[in-house]
Amino acid sequence: MEEAAFLELADAMLVRIESLVERAVEATDLDVDLEPQAGGILKLEFADGSQIIINRHAAAKEIWVAARSGGFHYRPEGGQWLGTRDGRELLGQLEELIGQQAGRPVLLQD
Repeated sequence: MEEAAFLELADAMLVRIESLVERAVEATDLDVDLEPQAGGILKLEFADGSQIIINRHAAAKEIWVAARSGGFHYRPEGGQWLGTRDGRELLGQLEELIGQQAGRPVLLQD
């Protein structure tokens, strides 16, 4: 995949994640601050001061997630972003990671 195509795909997913997190915050009064940053980075900060950082990594052509429970890498495959270690889908795993750090279940739905 060409870098330009990857950047387009990754940026679209980051925008989608931002929108889904904003909806979850509004729907559940979740205490999470969402800060988009330059260079394809989303930072989520929780009430306890912990963070989740989501960013695109052009050299590896992956989206990376850094959470309290570890680091995760996802590649675009068949219209989804799948974990490089376990094949888990990005949004499903992100729900779990956000829920763990928020201390309550979170649904990221369109």
